[in-house]
Amino acid sequence: MTCAPLAAVTGAEGFIGSHLTEALVASGHRVRAMAQYNSFSSYGWLETLPKDTLDQVEIVLGDVRDPGSVRALAEGADCVYHLAALIAIPYSYQAPHSYVDTNVTGTLNVLEAVRALGTPRLVHTSTSETYGTARTVPITEDHPINTQSPYAASKAGGDRLADSYHASFETPVVTLRPFNTFGPRQSMRAVIPSVIGQLAAGADTLTLGDLRPTRDFTFVKDTAQAFLAVGTAPAERVVGRTFNAGTGGEISVGDLVALIGKVMGADVDVREDARRIRPAKSEVMRLVADATRLRAATGWAPAHDLEQGLAATVEFFRDPANLARYKTDIYNI
Repeated sequence: MTCAPLAAVTGAEGFIGSHLTEALVASGHRVRAMAQYNSFSSYGWLETLPKDTLDQVEIVLGDVRDPGSVRALAEGADCVYHLAALIAIPYSYQAPHSYVDTNVTGTLNVLEAVRALGTPRLVHTSTSETYGTARTVPITEDHPINTQSPYAASKAGGDRLADSYHASFETPVVTLRPFNTFGPRQSMRAVIPSVIGQLAAGADTLTLGDLRPTRDFTFVKDTAQAFLAVGTAPAERVVGRTFNAGTGGEISVGDLVALIGKVMGADVDVREDARRIRPAKSEVMRLVADATRLRAATGWAPAHDLEQGLAATVEFFRDPANLARYKTDIYNI
């Protein structure tokens, strides 16, 4: 009897990580999932997964900033999915050193573990924010890197390390660059859960930042499938390459808010909150993905359009038990 492949996931307790963990189990994997160490023994969103899913998951507490934690996680894994990161752009203005520690040094620790252990594959997570405001649309993987926030710079640093380890040591790394992922379990720091959460909590007026930027929003279940696609595709098709994951669609934040209001049957009155405005030269005004390379290499394509994803996200936030996990009346950075 052949043993199911073992996938190790950093950042498994988070938004995308918990959905990826579910997708991996559904596809027949065993999963070793790292949640960041805490004295409460909290496993984050992993605690909300169905019992039959969690039966296939070994949850360990650790920290990607610690080499020993990372090596123990990766031991015996067929693939390491590296999602652990600090991701909130506003907080990166306040605590840039911590972003370097987690997103650069943490990635270095993962690369070193995979190299030492001879792990067959590493899927490294990038971000569309590394492109900065689009110079050409849609954005291909050959678009120049233009980091406009400490967060983006720290992620680009991790990307360059991943590229260098493949070139220097033939480390079998593939980089996935998701465009704006949304869906159930996302932090209130992001615009879609912020809007839906405020409305679901009965707010009459929404407080938001700049309504002009446009984004390519991808439903989280589709992003999870993109990770699976690059983690399981034949090595010759994906290893050593970077792939965008996005829909190719584009909507402004202002139009998005109106669409959410339509989905929720709510009148939306928006008030600008200066705290939510990025510094002028740091705001990324336009992000639209060209995912042709990913589609050609793996056959991946998004299965949900924006309205379908929004409907599922609204359903999640309208559940009182889920909404209670959020503080909708404060600005989450």
